[in-house]
Amino acid sequence: MTLTTFTRFLPILDWGRRYDRDRFIGDMIAAVIVTVMLIPQSLAYALLAGLPPEAGLYASIAPILLYAVFGTSRVLAVGPVAVVSLMTAAAIGNIVDSGTAGYIAAALTLAFLSGVMLLTLGVLRLGFLANFLSHPVIAGFITASGILIAASQLRHILGIEAKGHTLIEIATSLWYHLYAVNPVTLVLGTSATAFLFWVRSGLKPLLEKTGLSPLFVDIGVKTGPVLAIIATTLAVWGFELADQGVAIVGAVPQSLPPLTLPSFSPDLISQLIVPALLISIIGFVESISVAQTLAAKKRQRIDPDQELIGLGAANIGASLTGGFPVTGGFSRSVVNYDAGAKTPAAGAFTAIGLMLAALFLTPLIHYLPKATLAATIIVAVLSLVDFSILKRAWSFSRADFAAVAATILLTLLMGVEVGVTAGVATSILIHLYKTSRPHMAVVGRVPGTEHFRNVKRHTVETQSHVLSLRVDESLYFPNARFLEDQLARYAAEKEELTDIILLFTAVNEVDLSALESLEAINTRLRESGIRLHLSEVKGPVMDRLKRSHLLQELTGEIFLSQYEAVEALANTKASVP
Repeated sequence: MTLTTFTRFLPILDWGRRYDRDRFIGDMIAAVIVTVMLIPQSLAYALLAGLPPEAGLYASIAPILLYAVFGTSRVLAVGPVAVVSLMTAAAIGNIVDSGTAGYIAAALTLAFLSGVMLLTLGVLRLGFLANFLSHPVIAGFITASGILIAASQLRHILGIEAKGHTLIEIATSLWYHLYAVNPVTLVLGTSATAFLFWVRSGLKPLLEKTGLSPLFVDIGVKTGPVLAIIATTLAVWGFELADQGVAIVGAVPQSLPPLTLPSFSPDLISQLIVPALLISIIGFVESISVAQTLAAKKRQRIDPDQELIGLGAANIGASLTGGFPVTGGFSRSVVNYDAGAKTPAAGAFTAIGLMLAALFLTPLIHYLPKATLAATIIVAVLSLVDFSILKRAWSFSRADFAAVAATILLTLLMGVEVGVTAGVATSILIHLYKTSRPHMAVVGRVPGTEHFRNVKRHTVETQSHVLSLRVDESLYFPNARFLEDQLARYAAEKEELTDIILLFTAVNEVDLSALESLEAINTRLRESGIRLHLSEVKGPVMDRLKRSHLLQELTGEIFLSQYEAVEALANTKASVP
C-alpha cells in the first residue's frame, strides 16, 4: 500500500506533515473558544437525548479525537447536535424508559449501529447517496425538528412533567400539567432564555462599541451561555432554590469517559436498526453540508466518502466511551472556523479541554438548573427554524413546496422518524418524477446560423416533413416509455412527417430499458413510413449503441451534427423500406 493510499484513509498523515507553530497557535485559540461553547452545549444535548449530563461531555471527547484522525475537514467540530439528540430520544424512548441502565445501553447501541453503517458506506464509497436528499426537504425537516425540540424543552422552563414525541402530544401534555408550574423555575428559565436571546442580538454591538478586537467580541458573545450557567447556578446554590422544587443537574461523575460496550441483543438491534439508519443519513447530510460550505471559503476539498469513515469512527468511539450518536455541528464548526482553526488538531485540543472539564469542573455544575440548559437548547434550535423555505419553494417549484410542506407537517404531527422517512422518500420520488418526464423540445435552425433552438422560444426555420426533437435528459427506465409516447403523439399529429431526428446533446446515458424503447420506436416509425435519425450522439452513448442491434436496424442515419442532419434531409422525402 502506497503512502498516497494511507493518506487518503488517514488524512492526518497529510496535514500533520505540514504542522507548524502558526497552525498550532491558530488551533489552540480556536480550541479554547470552542471548548467554552461546547461545555454547556454538551450538557444540554445530553438532557435533550434523555441521558445524564456527563454523557454529553463523553460524547464530545473520543469522537472529536477520532474525527481528527480520519476526517477531511479542517474545521468541522464533531459532537452532539440538537437534531440527532432529538432523534436519539425519539428512537430510544419508544423502547426503554428514560433514566434506566437499559436506556443508556440503547444509546450506546444506537451510536454503534450508526457508526458501523457510516463506516460501511464510506468503505464502499457510497457518499453520493446523500445527493438524493434534496436541500429543501432537509431544510423543512430541520425547521420542524427545531420547533419540536423547543416545545419539548418548555417543560424544563415551566418546571413540570410532560412528555411526547409529536407537537400535539407535547402540547397536550404541557396543557394538562400547567397547574403544577413551579414559579421559581419559571423565573429562572425565562430569565435565562431572555438573556441568551439578548446575547445573540444585543451583546455584540455593545462590545463593539467598547473598541474590542473582533476576536474578543466573538469570544464575549460565545461565552454568553457560560455566563447564564454561572449566574443561575450561583442563584440556586445561594438561595437554596433546589429546596423550592427547582430541578438541578445534581451529582456528575468526576472522571474521564469510561470504557463501555453497546448491547448486542438481537431484539434491541432489530428495534434500533431503522432509527440508526435515519440518524446516519441526517447526521451525514448535516455534517457534509457544513464541511463543504466552510471548505469552499478556503478552497479546500472535502471527500464525502472519507467523511463517512470519519463520522463512522467518531460514532463507534462514542459507543465505546459512554456517549451517544454524534455528527458535525453547524454552530460549533462556524465558531471553530471564525476563531481561526487551521487543522483538525483544533478538535483534538478541544477534546483535551473537555477532558479537563470532566475531571475538575463537574462538581461546579451540581446546582446547575435544568431550566438553564433548556434555555440554551431553545435559543440554539430556534435559529434553525426557517419558514421562508416554504415561500422560496412555492415560487420556484410546486413539487418542492409539496415535499417541504409534507416533511414539516409529518415531522410535527407524527414525529421525527416519520418525518425524516417521508423526507427521504419524497426526495427520491421527486427525482424520479422529474426524470421520468424529461424536457423535450422541438427545435429549428436559427436563420443564418448552424444553431438550433426551441421553436416556442425563438424565431427559427423548420421543415414540415422533418421533426427535430432535442432530448434534455439521459434515457433510462423511468423515462423510456415517456419518450415513446411523445414520439407517437408527434407522428400522429403530423401526417406529412417522413423523418424524425433525435438530438442527443444532453443524453449522457442510455440504459437497457431505454435501448429497448428506442428499438420499439424505430420499428413503429418504420411501420408508419417514418425514418428515425440520431444526431450529436456522445461517445460513451455511441459505445453502448454499438453493442446493440439498434444501429443495424435503424431506418435512418446517425449524424455528427444537427445542422448536417437537417441539410441532408432538406429535400429528401424517400419512403421507408
